[in-house]
Amino acid sequence: MKEVAILLLVTLMLNGCSSTTTTTQTAAGGVWSADLPGGTGEASGFSFTTQFTVNGNGSLSITYFQFLTNGPCFPITGGTPTGSMVLTTNTSNNAVTGTFTYTVASGGNTLTLNGTVTGTNTATSSGLTLSGGSITGTWAVTGASECNASGQSFTMTQVS
Repeated sequence: MKEVAILLLVTLMLNGCSSTTTTTQTAAGGVWSADLPGGTGEASGFSFTTQFTVNGNGSLSITYFQFLTNGPCFPITGGTPTGSMVLTTNTSNNAVTGTFTYTVASGGNTLTLNGTVTGTNTATSSGLTLSGGSITGTWAVTGASECNASGQSFTMTQVS
């Protein structure tokens, strides 16, 4: 019995010193700016600004969305956005990584972004918050034939 207790204590101590222990990070919202170069014709050169908070289940509560580009695929003030962001933090250096999905539906067209989030946790009065957030990945549009594009790269940065 004594050996089991010692083994359990050593295991707990080693886990406490691990540099790869991760914790879920949800305070990652704020204002984000997206640049979606590539595509062809009407399905090219999109950009937008969005503001959201991340819910405990990883879904986004989006409070603001606006395209910065205007065209037949997506009007500036149109679109219904949804998304998710699931993050983990390396507790030894506060580096944040995770996954991101974001879709915007408007007029029969759907823009889909899938990417990887990176950043750093910063301590604030309300807890840990993602700072210096950046997302890179790919985007695609489906819908009207002139609005179809896939496999294009994007960058999204946390503004505030």
